[in-house]
Amino acid sequence: MVADRRIVQTPEGVPDGGNRLAPHNMGATAVQVLIADDSPVSRRLLEAVLRNWGYQVITVASGTEAWEVLQRRDSPRLAILDWMMPGLSGPEVCSLVRARQDQPGSVYTYIILLTSRNEKDDLIAGMEAGADDYLVKPFDNSELKVRLGPGRRIVQLQAQLLEAHDALREQATRDALTRLWNRHAIWEILTRELSRSQREGIPLGLVLGDLDHFKLVNDTYGHIAGDAVLREVSARLAASIRSYDAAGRYGGEEFLIVLPGCDEASVVQTADRIRTQISARPVPTQDGVVSITASFGATALPKGSLAAPENLVRAADVALYKAKQAGRDRTVWQPFSTPLTNIAG
Repeated sequence: MVADRRIVQTPEGVPDGGNRLAPHNMGATAVQVLIADDSPVSRRLLEAVLRNWGYQVITVASGTEAWEVLQRRDSPRLAILDWMMPGLSGPEVCSLVRARQDQPGSVYTYIILLTSRNEKDDLIAGMEAGADDYLVKPFDNSELKVRLGPGRRIVQLQAQLLEAHDALREQATRDALTRLWNRHAIWEILTRELSRSQREGIPLGLVLGDLDHFKLVNDTYGHIAGDAVLREVSARLAASIRSYDAAGRYGGEEFLIVLPGCDEASVVQTADRIRTQISARPVPTQDGVVSITASFGATALPKGSLAAPENLVRAADVALYKAKQAGRDRTVWQPFSTPLTNIAG
């Protein structure tokens, strides 16, 4: 197998995870708050109050540390920043956070500035830097609680919106029955992986699989049992590939598998591993135990080659046809460079 960087290529906007999704989730967990203040006394007092109110608290002593924390993927969505701190000031951290949140896929951080300045121009400067609210020192706890309320509601609302967005995105890219990528999504993945293969000079493997005599399964056991077989086969398929490979339901009982960085030997080995796992044990259904096998056509784009996705799929389809003609329950390799003829039926 040719070495390949382990980056999952997914349809546009779909989060990392190969054949799994990684949803945003604040859910019922306590809201995290970042406290950035160079005064140890102020930090400890604020931390004690916020923990008593049910918040999870992260504390830092400088603006530089605050910016490092707020760049993390799991950074707090609420931040209380002192105006004057070593390294970066509170307004400077605000500006950096807002610039970063202009990028696609970013989430919002609600920022409250703490300041002893009560001049109108200073407060305007802080808000223009990106702060959502401010507190003038000294303040009492009830005022802090009131100021935090809108921020907590905003970040929780955004979390709910992101979860709803993820759910809609999954519906748009996942096959409802098998939970593999649907045809549109797996085609997008193939197209993007082809571009990466050509750009980086690495091979790209492709496998097209088809369940043998699946119509007979539906005719004998019924379509409910047929659906159960498709779900179980899909689970076995997904468990047989790497986290950065991609498998999709290409048709009724057809599956398309994209294997980044794979040459002939590794593509055939992977296809045979999947085939063995599918037929290793019968599938139990409410209407009986179903034995199932599958045939696979394998091909690969050699490194340094160019190809349209249609042509690579056509090569895999030719190999699949040969596997069916040779008796099914087998893997056939089709070199991509071999001239292809039209296959009827």
